[in-house]
Amino acid sequence: MNITIRFAIPADAPDMAEVCMRSWEAAYKDILPADYIREKNATRPELFKRVITDENENTYVIQKDEKTVGIMRIAPPQDDDVNENYYELHYIYLHPDHFRQGIGAQAVKFVFDKARELDKRFMTVWVFAENINSIKFYENCGFEADGKTAVQNRGKEVVIIRMKADLAY
Repeated sequence: MNITIRFAIPADAPDMAEVCMRSWEAAYKDILPADYIREKNATRPELFKRVITDENENTYVIQKDEKTVGIMRIAPPQDDDVNENYYELHYIYLHPDHFRQGIGAQAVKFVFDKARELDKRFMTVWVFAENINSIKFYENCGFEADGKTAVQNRGKEVVIIRMKADLAY
């Protein structure tokens, strides 16, 4: 399997929107209301067109045989209870046709390596508490719940949990 991961460029925006939309439909169909998913997905093409600029330094495309099959963003954490030793996986989405093929695990390894290059010790990611598949995936990649939770309104109130991986191995 020939997987490459690189910074997203403006020309990637349509493929990124497509991956994000299909991923949300598959992964969140039993977690978020269908109307909410539809509303959010309607904004994706314009969103990615706007945020993916030539100066992009945080958002990546994951390609298999030169076709975009996933997207992810890593950046400093948004949480105020962590220090400069932390980095955050803001999201990783794969097209459902490419779930459970080892691509996500390769992407997380890439993320860990990037964080280590920046001398980070920990990586965090937020996950819907109901998203058992994602929680298991992240656990298999070395994350564990760190006890921090939040409630968000995503068409209904949902609990999210923060997971943390120790990169010092």
